[in-house]
Amino acid sequence: MAKQKQTTYGYSRKVLEVFRHPKNIGEIKNPDGFGLVGNPRCGDTMSMYLKISKDGEDRIEDIKIKTFGCLGAISSSSILTEMVKGKTIGDALRVTKDDVIKKLGGLPPIKVHCSVLSVDALKEAIYDYYKRKGRKIPKDLEEVHKHNLQVRESIEHMH
Repeated sequence: MAKQKQTTYGYSRKVLEVFRHPKNIGEIKNPDGFGLVGNPRCGDTMSMYLKISKDGEDRIEDIKIKTFGCLGAISSSSILTEMVKGKTIGDALRVTKDDVIKKLGGLPPIKVHCSVLSVDALKEAIYDYYKRKGRKIPKDLEEVHKHNLQVRESIEHMH
């Protein structure tokens, strides 16, 4: 008989643990990259701050997140910071919402958008880093940025 995962309201123990003890919360003064994303339907917002290594390897030396949102949003953003801290930007860009969900031991289907938001915050911060450095921005990153701008404009029009 397979062992069943313990859940509370559809959240895994891992999600609850990360929510109770989130990591990498706060801001970085003078970040190398900054991303702000939101979801107008649920009201979640995430601000992500990156400090990138100066050794030419583009390694994420430090990463901080400020999340205004639900248990799923806070857990997703916190675990993502742990997953990418110390990685190169290239490796960090390969992290998907499915990787975040798997690392959390699952999310209720209605909360999957939280993992998407955390990945989008990372991509937005990396986009900002590339822009500041005058680097060529990959097409997929440009598309995510355009989508994030449209969402941000729709949120601003709501207020």
